[in-house]
Amino acid sequence: MVQLHVKRGDESQFLFNTTTDAPLESLIQQVTAIYNGRLKVDRICSEIPELADHGVTLPPNMQGLTDEQIVELKLKDEWEERCIPSGGKIFRKDEIGRRNGHAPNDKMKEVLMRTVEEAKALISKKQAQANVCVTMEMVKEALDQLRGAVMIVYPMGLPPHDPIRMEFDDQEDLSGTQASLQVITEEECQLWWAGKEMQRGKKLQDYIGRNEKTKLVVKLQKKGQGAPAREPLVTDEQQKQMMLHYYKRQEEFKKLDEADDDSYLDSEWSNRQALKRQFQGLTNIKWGPR
Repeated sequence: MVQLHVKRGDESQFLFNTTTDAPLESLIQQVTAIYNGRLKVDRICSEIPELADHGVTLPPNMQGLTDEQIVELKLKDEWEERCIPSGGKIFRKDEIGRRNGHAPNDKMKEVLMRTVEEAKALISKKQAQANVCVTMEMVKEALDQLRGAVMIVYPMGLPPHDPIRMEFDDQEDLSGTQASLQVITEEECQLWWAGKEMQRGKKLQDYIGRNEKTKLVVKLQKKGQGAPAREPLVTDEQQKQMMLHYYKRQEEFKKLDEADDDSYLDSEWSNRQALKRQFQGLTNIKWGPR
């Protein structure tokens, strides 16, 4: 199997296994799906702590308003009584006015937070360091774990305007957000290797040959953004080791320069008469009163 180390810019993303005869059209589709799937998992994992702390999201027309403004405008959250967490609710006011403040109890909160950690670990960038390839099945498993945990805590479901439910239903609206800049659609995704764009319509073997034991570093890029920066000749860790080695050598040379070149003349082994004095029994003679 050919192992692809997928990067976005200089940032490592995940490892992916494929074959040399894989069509690049299919390969780009699979890699893009995993990349965007991991982003979806990350977005959900960033919202669930807010759900655990402050309950479900308020309707859009009530978000950011104070209690007095809500009363004055006669607004009511129709989903407040429907979306009650299992085991009862604890009131924790959301200072930014985005969620209704009816949070789940500590036991249910622990279920949510534990699942978040498990889902993050499943699609983590550290998997690449452990030489573990990420598949679409692993991404789906992470999403299923998160969906299951939310259903345990909120058996009646979340309101349709809650960003977590919108993510699960593939109806998320990322327009105007930083997250939208990270997403790459399949149509605008390009795969680069060794400073070359790997053209759709060709096969992987057209670029790397038929060696199935090849390891490549490929980079994802949006169409129209130009070629990504090429990989450095040495990694950051290798550069640190080289700098440390040169620093130690420099310190050794400094110590040699500071040392007195004639200091060895004071050593006993450098005395030419030492052997003669030893035969004559003249060693260890001390002058002065005993």
